Amino acid sequence: MLKKAGLCLLILTSSFSVIASEKAVIGSTAKMSVAHADLSYVARIDTGAVNTSLHAYDIEVEGGSAKNMKDNIGKMVSFTTENNAGDKKRLKAKIVKTSTVSNSQGTETRYMVDLDVGFKGKERKVRVNLRDRSHMDYKLLIGRNWLKGRYVVDVSEKKLIGPTAPISVVESGLIFKTRIDTGAVENSLHAYDMKIENEDPDMEKNVGKVIHFTTENEKGESHVVKSRIVETSLIRNAQGSEIRYMVELKIGEPGQEYKVKVNLRDRSKMSYKLLIGRNWLQGHYIVDVSK
Repeated sequence: MLKKAGLCLLILTSSFSVIASEKAVIGSTAKMSVAHADLSYVARIDTGAVNTSLHAYDIEVEGGSAKNMKDNIGKMVSFTTENNAGDKKRLKAKIVKTSTVSNSQGTETRYMVDLDVGFKGKERKVRVNLRDRSHMDYKLLIGRNWLKGRYVVDVSEKKLIGPTAPISVVESGLIFKTRIDTGAVENSLHAYDMKIENEDPDMEKNVGKVIHFTTENEKGESHVVKSRIVETSLIRNAQGSEIRYMVELKIGEPGQEYKVKVNLRDRSKMSYKLLIGRNWLQGHYIVDVSK
């Protein structure tokens, strides 16, 4: 019975992974376009909101507004929308529905219209409620009716990086043309002329000691780096296995570096003098090999 339950759980988990992988990942904010207005917005992605909401003011129902908002369904409505940059556009659309929204300020009824919303050039029709969002940071809010069936939301706001990137190693003062390798567990930096203070023949006994080494980028620019050995790492590859020293260095896109462990290896025969592995990428980046 337990085996059957475990098998069912495995099948369900696998099914979920497949379903999730078929959907695109979107962060907690995104640059979005409203095609009708030809305006771009920095939009808040809000899984707590049922519907998408657009900043709208000076709302006027053509032919006069009935007292009961629902009686205006089917009429044309004109309104002004404005993005974060202050660009404005007057739009006209048909009222298709009204929506009653409850929040901390109470409840309010809003007109809903159909607009093409999405990434520039890939907008699609979605029902949008119109509301004065002038006091809010985001003039466009993307709700579940736009996300459903197409996107999963990653609130960690991971950045996108390609298969190669210019990466800075702060301690060296150098920029490296770097291979981004999701198959590698660790980062690896070109290092030679390694000298350890009070070196011991047993590599494990050198953990905690200061190491001096020279690193060089693909342009031939070099620098001597001083760091401390934090551990050793056993690396297996097509050539066999080897033990390498690991140090902590500040590595990243220029101006966005953070401390991470790096193994030291003579990479003079390799095209890339710095290789970025999963221990730098994890939790920070999504890799797009077509970038």
